[in-house]
Amino acid sequence: MTENEGAVELSPLEAFLEESHAHLDKAQRGIKEISLLVEQSHGEVEKLAKRNADITSRIHQLQAHFDTVPREDIRTVYDDALDAQQRLYTMRGQLEKLQSDEEHLQTFSEYVTRTLKILGEKPDIGEEEAEGTLGGSESVFGQIIQAQEDERRKISRQMHDGPAQVLTNFILQTEIAGRLFDTDVELAREELENLKEAANSSFVKIRDFIFELRPMMLDDLGLVPTVKRYAEAFKEKTGLDVVVLNTGIERRLESHHEVVLFRAIQTLLANVRDHAQATQVKISIDLDEKNARASIEDNGVGFDPEIIETEEYESRSLNILCNQIEHLGGMVEIDSKPGEGARIVVRLSTEDQV
Repeated sequence: MTENEGAVELSPLEAFLEESHAHLDKAQRGIKEISLLVEQSHGEVEKLAKRNADITSRIHQLQAHFDTVPREDIRTVYDDALDAQQRLYTMRGQLEKLQSDEEHLQTFSEYVTRTLKILGEKPDIGEEEAEGTLGGSESVFGQIIQAQEDERRKISRQMHDGPAQVLTNFILQTEIAGRLFDTDVELAREELENLKEAANSSFVKIRDFIFELRPMMLDDLGLVPTVKRYAEAFKEKTGLDVVVLNTGIERRLESHHEVVLFRAIQTLLANVRDHAQATQVKISIDLDEKNARASIEDNGVGFDPEIIETEEYESRSLNILCNQIEHLGGMVEIDSKPGEGARIVVRLSTEDQV
C-alpha cells in the first residue's frame, strides 16, 4: 500500500474546517505581533510629541527675546519645529496603519470564529476571548462604539497635525514679519509673501481634508453631483482622464446608501491611482427604483481577481470593500486580467430591509 493510498482523504467540509483553523491561528499570531508594534509605536509617538512640545517652548522663549536673537537662530528653531511636526505626523500615520491592520485581522478572526461555531466546531481560543468574540448584540454595539471612537481619534490627530499646526506656523510667521517691519521692510515683505503662499496652500489642504472626511455636497445634492465633483478634483490631482456617466434615473437615496456608494467609489479610485498605472478611468452610476450600481473601469495593468482570496490580500482595501458590501446584502463583481485593465461593479439594493 502506497503512502497516498494509506492517507485518509478529507471531505470538503473537513478540509474547510482544517483550513479555517489554520487561518484563525495565523490571524491570532498576527494580532499579537501587531499589538507589540502598536505598543512600541505609541512610545515613539509620545517621545516625538514631547520633542514637539519642547521646541514649541523654545519658540515662545525666542519670541520673548526676538529683537536680540540672530535671524539664523530664528530660522534654525523654525526648521526644527517643522521637522518635529513632520516626524510626529509620519509616526502617527504609521501607528494608524498598524491599528487599522490590527482591526482588520481582528475582524477576520471574529468572522472565522463565528463560522466555526456555526459549523459546530470549537475554535482554538480562550474562554474570555470567545466570550468577547461570540457575544450577542452587546458585542455588536461595543464594536460600533469602538469604531466611532477610533474615527474620532483619527480626526483629532488629523486636525492637530494639519490645521492646528498650520495656525501655529501662521502665528509665528506673522510675529516675525511684524517685528521685521521695524528693522528690514523688504525682508518683512518677503516673510508676508511666504505667509500668503503658505496660507493658499494650507487652504487647499484643509478644503480637501473636509471634502475627504464628509463632502457636504453629499447631504445637499446627493450621490451623482458629489461623485462628479470628486472626479474633477481627482483628475486635477492625478492627471488621469476621468469620465463620469449617469445612466439611471435622477433620484436621491437614503443617506447611508449614498455614503456607502460614495466611499466605494473613493476606494476604487484610490486603487486605480496607486496600483493600476492607468491613463483613463470611467465611472458609471446607474440608479433605478430598487437598486443602485456603480462601476469603475480603467485601462491600467489589470490583475488576477483570484488574488483577492489570498491571505496576503486580507487587509487590502479592495478585499475590505467586498466584505463590507456583502455584509450589506450587496455584491462586488470584478472583471480583470493582467494587462487588460479592470472593471469593478458594486451592486446594492436600496430598498429598506425590514
